[in-house]
Amino acid sequence: MPIASKTSPSARIADHLAFLYGAKRAPALQARIERMAVDFHHHRRPPGPFTAERLTERDVVLITYADQVTEPGRPPLRTLAEVLETYIRGVVTGVHLLPFFPSSSDDGFSVMDYTMVDPDLGDWEDVERIGQGFRLMFDAVINHISAQSDWFQRFLASDPAFSDFFIVVEPGAATSTDLSRVVRPRALPLLTPVQTASGERLVWTTFSADQIDLNYAHPEVLLQVIETLLLYVEKGAEIIRLDAIAYLWKEIGTSCIHLEETHRVVKLLRAALDIAAPHVILITETNVPHAENVSYFGDGADEAQMVYQFPLPPLTLHAITTGDASRLSRWAAGLSTPSESTTFFNFLASHDGIGVRPAEGILTPAEMQALVERTVAHGGYVSCKTNPDGSESVYELNISYFDALSNPTGGEPLELQVRRFLASQAIMLSLAGVPGVYVHSLFGSRSDRSGVAQTGRRRTINRQKFQRDELAPALADPTSLRHRVFYPYLDLIRKRTTQRAFHPNGPQHVLDVHPALFVLLRTAPDGRTPVLCIINVSDAPQRSAFDARAVELSGEHVTDIVSGATFPVEPGGNLTVEVAPYQVLWLTEVDT
Repeated sequence: MPIASKTSPSARIADHLAFLYGAKRAPALQARIERMAVDFHHHRRPPGPFTAERLTERDVVLITYADQVTEPGRPPLRTLAEVLETYIRGVVTGVHLLPFFPSSSDDGFSVMDYTMVDPDLGDWEDVERIGQGFRLMFDAVINHISAQSDWFQRFLASDPAFSDFFIVVEPGAATSTDLSRVVRPRALPLLTPVQTASGERLVWTTFSADQIDLNYAHPEVLLQVIETLLLYVEKGAEIIRLDAIAYLWKEIGTSCIHLEETHRVVKLLRAALDIAAPHVILITETNVPHAENVSYFGDGADEAQMVYQFPLPPLTLHAITTGDASRLSRWAAGLSTPSESTTFFNFLASHDGIGVRPAEGILTPAEMQALVERTVAHGGYVSCKTNPDGSESVYELNISYFDALSNPTGGEPLELQVRRFLASQAIMLSLAGVPGVYVHSLFGSRSDRSGVAQTGRRRTINRQKFQRDELAPALADPTSLRHRVFYPYLDLIRKRTTQRAFHPNGPQHVLDVHPALFVLLRTAPDGRTPVLCIINVSDAPQRSAFDARAVELSGEHVTDIVSGATFPVEPGGNLTVEVAPYQVLWLTEVDT
């Protein structure tokens, strides 16, 4: 069961507001926030059927765009709902709908209106229909808002109500060293000149000139954002993703990343939701090194309940491309969360690229460079960020995860490529946490280089949209890549959800058996029903022996959940397994 904070949400709200805005302003702000939260709690609809236990082994989230599947004459959200109901309902329990609001750029992440569904995609009823069959996850893109938004247009018009909604930097500061420490996720200008009714201003733009950063030093911004989050909950969101949250608070002269004020805002949002909708889960998206990433758990009861497992994609890619899981195993052995109410959101691919910064300090520079070179050799691209000294360094790899593992022009048998890919996904499915499966991974997509040529944006390579009349035949064709990936992947998910050992908070223990084997012992939260996960990350067969009693398997034989095969346990407890190249074994005493 979730662990409650030692202090009440009200006391936490008061403390955070006093820190952010001063003791004099805090009481009035607290009264407004608590009024919103309490009123919402009294009048909101009851939570959906997935909240009796907040997260279980049943939870798997599909990450998809609202217009991922289209057909002529129909709102894409309606088409998506039908496709999800047809193919994955009953196996996948959650759907992360990437931003479906009116947007001016960045494939939805430059939001013009937080409260609307883009009419080209559908309406709120279409979103809520998906919520009838799946647990919904929404994006809160609250670091910035579109330059075309009403908020920013009113700022340009010098409307006094919006004069402090954005961060204005005086020209003198723009050329000083005060901004030299700012950590940048992009190789674009930090400040953008705009013409307002009162003259030219320089506004803060962390990501692009079309994405204007909001000024949380102005409390009205925070209040508007809380209202937005409550709207999302009203529309069915049970998980809210705080996009680019690490950059939220700016203070000239600092790095402007992970500031204490940013953590306080996240904690304040958590406290407000603990009053208004305690079933809702906050997840922070911070594509940074591991120690910085997990700081958003707070003390385990006062900040995010989930954080993205950002080191996992590059480490898994390194393990399989080298045939050596040693670095992955060493990292996984050190994983922990601060409480039973927190867990990781495990993923290998997303709408963005494969971030390499999270692997800093885990992989060597030479190993990182090898991933870069492999990406380019396999037809992908490399994106860079600007460092404080003005230099650039690699930020992410832009390529589909399938192609990152297997060269599309390499001539390998498709069956081998699929086995390699599914082995990577099984690593993610085996780890403690909630799996997040990107739609292009589930449906077996390769890189879309033609899309990059059309948009000029490297991330488009992993954002191709499906036509419904093309998707259905591909899934029905046993020889197609989509069919060969989709059905075995779905079967892995189905079998995973039957085992209590894969509970997000079930203990895990990494076994150092052989460099080519990633071996993980999972057990249920009560310590029972163990599953021994063995994944061969190499292209060679491996043979390994275990003391079955040491891994809590004491029967006369064990069964592989994946294939149904059985392995005898010798009277002395010796368990010997032969693991084929890229084979996945989930061994348990329970017959399947």
